[in-house]
Amino acid sequence: MIAAGPVEVDGTDNHSPSHRKLITVDAVARPAPVDAIIVPTARPVAYLRTAMALARDRGCVLVALCSKLAAANVAFREAKASGTEIIAVDVTAGLSTRMPRFDTSDVTASTAFERRTDTSMKRNLGLLLAQVAGWERIVFLDDDISVPRAADLNDAAGLLDYYTGAGLAIGGFPDNSVVCHAFRDAGGKQDTFIGGGALAIGQRSYSSFFPDIYNEDWFFLLEEKTLSPSASTGKVVQAAYDPYRDDRRARSEELGDSLAEGLFWLLDNGRELTDADESGYWVDFLGRRRQFIDEVIEMVRDAQHLGSADKSRMTAALKAAKGRNLKIQPDMCVDYLAAWRKDRERWQGYLSSMNATYHDRGVPRLLNFLGLRTFRTRQAI
Repeated sequence: MIAAGPVEVDGTDNHSPSHRKLITVDAVARPAPVDAIIVPTARPVAYLRTAMALARDRGCVLVALCSKLAAANVAFREAKASGTEIIAVDVTAGLSTRMPRFDTSDVTASTAFERRTDTSMKRNLGLLLAQVAGWERIVFLDDDISVPRAADLNDAAGLLDYYTGAGLAIGGFPDNSVVCHAFRDAGGKQDTFIGGGALAIGQRSYSSFFPDIYNEDWFFLLEEKTLSPSASTGKVVQAAYDPYRDDRRARSEELGDSLAEGLFWLLDNGRELTDADESGYWVDFLGRRRQFIDEVIEMVRDAQHLGSADKSRMTAALKAAKGRNLKIQPDMCVDYLAAWRKDRERWQGYLSSMNATYHDRGVPRLLNFLGLRTFRTRQAI
């Protein structure tokens, strides 16, 4: 893994290295109980053990939304043996037919930008379960995140009386896109932001949704014109990974990273999201994005603390991002945002309808309707 070199660059005219000023940092409030920890997982059950321990410690239910290498029956057995209350669900592709079909997904369908992950669908399912179950405060937690101090979850939950979302500050390995990782590793001063990897949200936030795109958690926290009131507190630790192992990661991130950074560029400069509704804005911002990637490629080339092998891998990833960015048309960005606004309304209508139908009938019947195989301990619902 690459060790970051000395910080030499605070930023450039083409990139905002930090969005920290948009949120309340190190916010403090009276701690509150957490009703559920929701983990979208695609890894073997060992990756759930941290969340299981947290759920036991905090006296709440663990919701494991499983796919790929994760299996609900295996998670259930281990949780039951350890005394963890759990709802373990096998999330299959068929779920998409029972959830709303989003216009944002249609914008990218059958293009180079189509996503082939199920993280957003799992998180939206978590919101639906929370709404029907009547949970007031939940925490989304990724399966490669550890929490040194369990009480930080309650501190974050307490902030939900004042904020739409409360993220736990991510330590350990930085949580950034490939392009931003390269900027940092080449000597740039790159910050991180709160996100779905460790995010507490309350009932008033369930009406937002996670679009199927990279940086879906940033979109979740946005309102019509600005960022919803958000804060950070406590600390979690992200497990290390290699962002340059496969340049497909950079390609898959580029549309979501460009859109999100473009929107946050507006907010950082005191403007509103509606200023991004014209293609002229995206002509300018996409040009800035491409110049920024070129600047990072030059930084990598000139970085004396990087070896030739690392430079080669980083440059390949950056060129992959640049190549994918060149396929992004300004009108596509405008269309995506228009679709995102329609999808917000569609999700709110769907959530209201499903809650009206299943709130009294319960989560088990909801999961049965959704066609999902589920294993749960007796006290989980």
